[in-house]
Amino acid sequence: MNKKMIQQVMTAPKKIEFRNVEIPEPEENQILVKIMKIGVCGSDIHVYHGTHPFTSYPITQGHEVSAKVVKLGAKVTGFTAGQKVTIEPQVYCGKCYPCTHGKYNLCENLKVMGFQTTGIASEYFAVDASKVTPLPESMSFDEGAMIEPLAVTIHAAKRFGDLEGKNVAILGAGPIGILLAQSCKAFGAAGVMITDISDYRLKLAEQVGTDFAVNTKEKDFGEAMVTCFGPDKADVIYDCAGNDITMGQAIKYARKGSTIILVAVFAGMATVDLAVLNDHELDLNTTMMYRHEDYVDAIRFVEEGKIQLKPLMSEHFPFARYQDAYEYIDQNRETTMKVLIDIDPSEE
Repeated sequence: MNKKMIQQVMTAPKKIEFRNVEIPEPEENQILVKIMKIGVCGSDIHVYHGTHPFTSYPITQGHEVSAKVVKLGAKVTGFTAGQKVTIEPQVYCGKCYPCTHGKYNLCENLKVMGFQTTGIASEYFAVDASKVTPLPESMSFDEGAMIEPLAVTIHAAKRFGDLEGKNVAILGAGPIGILLAQSCKAFGAAGVMITDISDYRLKLAEQVGTDFAVNTKEKDFGEAMVTCFGPDKADVIYDCAGNDITMGQAIKYARKGSTIILVAVFAGMATVDLAVLNDHELDLNTTMMYRHEDYVDAIRFVEEGKIQLKPLMSEHFPFARYQDAYEYIDQNRETTMKVLIDIDPSEE
C-alpha cells in the first residue's frame, strides 16, 4: 500500500482542493477502512454555499459512506479484512445526560463527521470500531452509502410510535420524504400520502410504493387527506419540507388530537399558528439523526426488499470531480435525489 492518499478539503465556500496526506495507522480500538462510495446530502450543499450555521473551513466533508475493512487495531475483534461496512458519523462525549440515558444522538457536545470534525472524503479513513457497522455482502456499495440517510427516516418513523395500521401524510417528496414514505410502509403503515409541487418527485414516490402522491399546486392538502384517508384524515403528519407553508398546512389540517413530526430543518425562524396547535391539542414532535438500532433496521429493510434505494440514485461522479457533483445538484435541483461520489469505481 502507498503511504500517501488523496483527501478532499473544502477550504472556503465553493472551493474544493485535494491534498496528499499520510494514510492513517489505526489506533488499538480503530479500524482502517478503504472508502468506496460517498453520498452527497442537503447539508453538504449548505456547507458548499457557506450557509451551514455550524461548520467552519477548512473541512473535509463526507458522512454518507460505504467502505471495506483494510486493517484492524490491536484490540478490535469481530471484523475481517475486505468486509463491507458503513460508518455512523456521530462523535459524542458519552458523559452528558443524553449520552448516559441512551440518547447519544442528542449529545450536548455532538460533532458530526464532515461538519464539526473531519469527514470521510478520502481514500482511507481510520475510525473507532464502535462507529463501524457491517453491511451484508449482498448489498452494493451504492446502497451501503445510502444507509445513513435511510437511518434518518427510520428514526423519524419511530418517533411516532407503532405505525402498524396507521395512516401517514408526508409533506415534501425529496430524498428524505421518499425514504420516509418507504420506512413508514416497512413499519406497517396502512396508507402513506406524500405531497410536493414537483410531478417528477411525486412519480418517483409512487414508483417505490407510496400509496398516494398529491401535487399541492393542484389540490388542497386538507382535501387530499380526506380523499385519501376519509374524514378522520391522517394519524400523523411528517413535515419533510420545513417551511412556514408546509408546517402551516400541517397545523391547519391535522386531525384534532393527532401528531405532527418535524423532520426537516427550518432555514430561519418559523412563523406558525401556535394558537391552532394549542386549541386542537396537537402533539408537535421532532426528530434528530439516528442511533445504531436505526442502522440495523435500515439494513434489514433493504435486505428484505421493503425499501428500494436504487431508484433514488441520480448520478455518479468520480472523486476528482467532487465539485462537479455540487454544480450538477445546483443545476438539477428538482430531478436530483442522491448523487454518489465514486472513490474506487473499479469495485462494486
